[in-house]
Amino acid sequence: MKIPPVLIESAFEIAKKLGAKAIVIMEEIEDENMPTTDLPVVLVGSSFDVEDEKVKRVSIPQNLDLNNVLNLLSAFLLEHNIVSEGDSFVYVTENSIGVKTVKKGISAMKSFFAQNQSVLQRMLEIAIELSIEGREGTPVGTIFVIGDTRRVLKHSHQLIPNPFKGHKINVLDRNSKEIIKEFAQLDGAFVIREDGRIVSAGRYLEVEPKVIDLMLPPGLGSRHIAAAGITKLTKAMAISLSESGTIRIFKNGLMLLEYNPRLSY
Repeated sequence: MKIPPVLIESAFEIAKKLGAKAIVIMEEIEDENMPTTDLPVVLVGSSFDVEDEKVKRVSIPQNLDLNNVLNLLSAFLLEHNIVSEGDSFVYVTENSIGVKTVKKGISAMKSFFAQNQSVLQRMLEIAIELSIEGREGTPVGTIFVIGDTRRVLKHSHQLIPNPFKGHKINVLDRNSKEIIKEFAQLDGAFVIREDGRIVSAGRYLEVEPKVIDLMLPPGLGSRHIAAAGITKLTKAMAISLSESGTIRIFKNGLMLLEYNPRLSY
């Protein structure tokens, strides 16, 4: 157990005194180590289980910074009607206790948990590694489009012969990581089914931002705009990586997450 029990006990006391709506523990702990409480508890670890009414387990990529983790947890709590906008929850990490207030606008991020968690997290992890390492010392920019494959293919075309045609490569297979990183150097986007099967790479996304009326922050490059646009035209989710290292996740034409692991926050 990494988190000292005294921190967990203190977090429960603070939550009670502040009138917080939930407690988030950044670790999976056993039931016998959990203080008694009437509040919902969320454990952040390697498993995803929301069936239990009081204790829910959620998996979030561990290489995200704390701010983005807390934003995603806010979205999770909103999605499960544990909190409303303006409510607070208490979180406890290995060396700190904090209070997070759920802000307006975070509800758009609820879509993060509507996709296949394993596939989405796998691609986010690979995007983070590519951001930090590049490929053979060279910065890489790419797009991963996940889900609603038929419509994504309808709104795109191949820039190059599809390197994945005739191959059954799945992103959840650990051996696929280096293959994905290698082809991430190609122009165009990856198209990935909800079950993780890679349909194609080197795909040009046919997006006209002015036609589909995207509501995005100013200053985004063409890659991010294409990633946002394809999620407005389809039910897919997209992860875009710029050569500057910035990772963005889009759903329904909205940006759910922005993160640059090269920067300290």
